[in-house]
Amino acid sequence: MALPTKYTPSSIESKWYQYWMDHGMFHSEPDANKEPYSIVIPPPNVTGVLHMGHMLNNTIQDILIRKARMEGKNACWVPGTDHASIATEAKVVAMLKEQGIEKKSLTRESFLTHAWEWKEKYGGIILEQLKKLGASCDWERTRFTMDKDLSEAVVNVFVDLHKKGKIYRGIRMVNWDPKGRTALSDDEVIFKEIPSKLYYIKYQIEGEDEYLTIATTRPETIMADVAICIHPEDTRFSHLKGKKALIPLINKAIPIIEDDYVDMEFGTGCLKITPAHDINDYEIGIRHQLEVIDILSDDGTLNEKAQLLVGEDRFIARKKIAKLLKEAEQLEKEEAYTSNVGHSERTDAVIEPKLSMQWFMAMEQITQPALKAVMDDSVKLFPPKFKNMYKSWMENVRDWCISRQLWWGHRIPAFYLPNGEYVVAASIEEAVILANENHEGNFTAADLRQDEDVLDTWFSSWLWPISVFDPEFFKTGKKNEDLAYYYPTNDLVTAPEILFFWVARMIIAGYEYTGEKPFQNVYLTGIVRDKLGRKMSKSLGNSPDPLALIEQYGADGVRTGMLFSSPAGNDLPYDEKLVEQGRNFSNKIWNAYRLIEGWEVIEKDESTNQTAIDWFENRFNQSLTEIADHFDKFRISDALMSVYKLIWDDFCSWYLEMVKPEYQAPIDKKTKDKTIVLFENLMKVLHPFMPFITEELWQQLGKRETSEALMLSEWPKSGSFDIEIIEEASKIFEIVSQIRNVRASKGISPKEAFELTIHTNDPKLYTKYEAIISKLANISTIQFGENVANAVSFVVKSDEFFIPLNEKIDLEQERENLQKELDYTLGFLKAVSKKLQNDKFVNHAPEAVVAREKQKMEDAISKVKALEDNIKKLG
Repeated sequence: MALPTKYTPSSIESKWYQYWMDHGMFHSEPDANKEPYSIVIPPPNVTGVLHMGHMLNNTIQDILIRKARMEGKNACWVPGTDHASIATEAKVVAMLKEQGIEKKSLTRESFLTHAWEWKEKYGGIILEQLKKLGASCDWERTRFTMDKDLSEAVVNVFVDLHKKGKIYRGIRMVNWDPKGRTALSDDEVIFKEIPSKLYYIKYQIEGEDEYLTIATTRPETIMADVAICIHPEDTRFSHLKGKKALIPLINKAIPIIEDDYVDMEFGTGCLKITPAHDINDYEIGIRHQLEVIDILSDDGTLNEKAQLLVGEDRFIARKKIAKLLKEAEQLEKEEAYTSNVGHSERTDAVIEPKLSMQWFMAMEQITQPALKAVMDDSVKLFPPKFKNMYKSWMENVRDWCISRQLWWGHRIPAFYLPNGEYVVAASIEEAVILANENHEGNFTAADLRQDEDVLDTWFSSWLWPISVFDPEFFKTGKKNEDLAYYYPTNDLVTAPEILFFWVARMIIAGYEYTGEKPFQNVYLTGIVRDKLGRKMSKSLGNSPDPLALIEQYGADGVRTGMLFSSPAGNDLPYDEKLVEQGRNFSNKIWNAYRLIEGWEVIEKDESTNQTAIDWFENRFNQSLTEIADHFDKFRISDALMSVYKLIWDDFCSWYLEMVKPEYQAPIDKKTKDKTIVLFENLMKVLHPFMPFITEELWQQLGKRETSEALMLSEWPKSGSFDIEIIEEASKIFEIVSQIRNVRASKGISPKEAFELTIHTNDPKLYTKYEAIISKLANISTIQFGENVANAVSFVVKSDEFFIPLNEKIDLEQERENLQKELDYTLGFLKAVSKKLQNDKFVNHAPEAVVAREKQKMEDAISKVKALEDNIKKLG
């Protein structure tokens, strides 16, 4: 049955995805006779829906896993989702609010019941959406970071690290998210430059008429001031040492102290010290043993200690305090100012520095193996430019605040005794035993109270490459069959913005618990941006719906469109025209197959197309070598472009045009059979990028058993190739293109045959390709000679070509055209010569590259001579 004239992706995509699923083609089990290849998915938030970043990231992962599968490796791509404490709890709180239920009215157990119900209803949406993209994950292995056994792994790791002294509890200045009402690690804080104001506030010196003016961006915190600080070398204020100043509005006396932290050039050269609300002030406060007064509640409103505006939001209080200061004539002036302000990565709330009792993980020692692994390329980052960023972060790492004031997540396994002391244990039963062994008393479970906080989400996902295969490992210390076979995994594909959140921590956990790296390579994708360079986001309304794109252009079109401009580590400037180009590529392939399928066959002993076949086989092997090199260097976009050009340019535009018979004429069986073999090989190399259309056409090419599905077929092996044949053909194609340009420029029909005269020292080349030139350029006769009258001429390398025309040639126009080409060639020759005069290039570039540049120079020299000769002949 003939294929439809138009490719309609939707029915074909659902058909083949179901076929692959029904036959378990994505599933993997350990097999000692096969080389493992494993990838763990960066688990998307359980709250998530597919966005353009997911599309790019998972397309790349699918390309890698499909290629590995075709290479005969035992490919395993483990999917799953992350419980995303802050984001999920916010979603559940919002859902309950819509139902008129406040979180504070619920018990923890009741709230978690609602949260699990929400997760079961909405939590799998993104994984189902990934199936639309063609993701060939082993869905039987799908994991969730709060699965029972994965949760036990997290608890066991906490207990172990606490025993080792690497987890501790203490009061520290933390990043507080007033909207999420939880502490955040430093890595979860995003700094943004925002317009602000500098308020110049007048503090009266106690018992004097003198005032000290202090510039601050936060007038709402003056009620928490505990000192005024001046620089010990600042002679402007030395007379104030030892005196006191009065806090405006509340007239509380505070000491004037000296500290060399003060920047004498900033503001007025002196600071108000507010230890509870600024990390630098906190450090000064420790040095000078100052009181700490926290005037902000957990939700960012002023509390009773503020004395003024109690219950007001901090930002409203800022405006009101400024107004009160103005009325009291204690606000000297206001200035526009740009502040670099920390925001919560999850809620986008402005972060408050806050003293709080939290759990921390000591990072200085545990990070060392992970730093070494990346620096010595045991774990390779692609592109390697991220190594310096990684090194800087790891060498300046601060202890990780791992506790979060939430209910959804892994509850911290610390149990408090009635006297406030605590034990850390994997269960309440073990906690009771530890309490009775290490503390005086006869404790029962009823006497102990578990810590209310949960662990940072990343504290579970840092175990992901291990826990998805063997969560029991953290308890037993012995690898099960899966972990022993699939770990370390091969490649990780993720975004640069979580290089420290997640990637670094997985490497830390890998060395801490297995003594091995968790993966060999980390491919860091770029950020998908719109035409204006903005990151795509729902809030900006600049992100297209990925599922709508798939519906319109097909999954294969979207996959290739995303990759057409996506070099590793560089941002992707998304343009829907690229996706349209992907769809057009699908149509091109579809129509190429329809052309081949429609050929009628005639039995002939000999093929008249052997030259074309030999060229394409050599070109295919050359491309396979290029593609392998691109994959080795994680240049996935470049690999796609090599395949794209091989199919669109070499196969469709040249090979098929060379071999296709005249209209309604038959083709010899050998040519058709060979063309089908070539097309099958093209479908193989294209399959990882465009799985659906390639599987459809593969199945159309002949009856296949289930085991012969394209996704299970063997990746083509690269053979040797004759570069001379490839270069000969390239020259012939340039000649054909030049002849076609003559037709186009003169408005001559392609049906009108030309005579061609060639001036060359190598007539054998043109004799060999005479039939191809004649067919592709509609040439009636080819002869050798020179000085053809009334002819249009052009030069390819050192050979000259003449096409006699019946019309009179405009000699001036012809001379102008030749001069333009000569000028261009001279410019090209200059650039190549300059490159070859560069010793660094000649001595360090690969030998083949240097040889290629030398050949380009020789060709350019020959072409310049031929063009100069032609111009002279025109007079």
